[in-house]
Amino acid sequence: MTAAFIGIDWGTTHRRAALIGADGALLDERADDEGALACKGRFRASLEALVANWPGATPGLPVVMAGMVGSAIGWQVAPYLDGGTPLSDLPRHLVPVAEAPEGRRWFIAPGWCLRGDDGAVDVMRGEETQLFGALHLLGPDASDGCYVLPGTHSKWVRLHAGRITELRTYMTGELFALLRQHGTLASAMQASAATGTAGLQHDSVAESPDFLLGVAEAARGPVLTHALFGARARVVTGAMAPGAAAAQVSGLLIGAEWADAQRLASRDEPVRVIGEPALAALHAACARFHGRAFETLDARRIQLAAWRAMATEDIPA
Repeated sequence: MTAAFIGIDWGTTHRRAALIGADGALLDERADDEGALACKGRFRASLEALVANWPGATPGLPVVMAGMVGSAIGWQVAPYLDGGTPLSDLPRHLVPVAEAPEGRRWFIAPGWCLRGDDGAVDVMRGEETQLFGALHLLGPDASDGCYVLPGTHSKWVRLHAGRITELRTYMTGELFALLRQHGTLASAMQASAATGTAGLQHDSVAESPDFLLGVAEAARGPVLTHALFGARARVVTGAMAPGAAAAQVSGLLIGAEWADAQRLASRDEPVRVIGEPALAALHAACARFHGRAFETLDARRIQLAAWRAMATEDIPA
């Protein structure tokens, strides 16, 4: 089958590439740990090594890269687009890679930036391609509504007529990882892995009473730093087993996102989550707690839909 396009989700620590055929079929995938941090100073060599000897991947194929590869820690900064730019225009704003050899069609997708009237600023890189993919996979109904893209930096996005009208980022995954590795909660949270409670990455946590306790506590509105110390206090006084700490901290952190979302204008709207099953299950549990309609969209399927759509675009030579 004839290859027509290469799409690469190039994050901070990981990278996944897809080879798309002329008919939109997925011909092959490759994944590695060559994220933006690991590739500092050698992005060109890393990309060439990734696509080398890929059957059908001729040097002239367009390559579109999304994510942190276009950030200040990446290969080349791709300027942010603003909320007035419809997602459907994403392919028309791809940034050519200055270091590309002659005849190579290498591009970086821009991120999005929203600025509030109160001076607040929020940004995203990489998630915009998933939203672009959702529009193509789901059709017109996807142009309006509330989306959650969980992860290291969890994104809540509201779309109206295919434009991003609201964007809020929460450092949920990053905070969980830091709390688990450092500080006074670390020993209890690490003990959770030995007892089968692996926090944000474990399928069964969504049904854990300790996770739901955290969600409920976050909904009551205490200051998060106080609520997190409360988890430690329960452990050191014997009111909570150490093995339950990671699940409760997960509930507090993800529950804080949902508690904030319940204060927004979109609080009565259904929520679509684009993410891996384990994380989606945690958000589904929060949706049930708050009485919100909820739909899970497979992240890989959404990303491939984005690459297939871009493969049909008239990308400059």
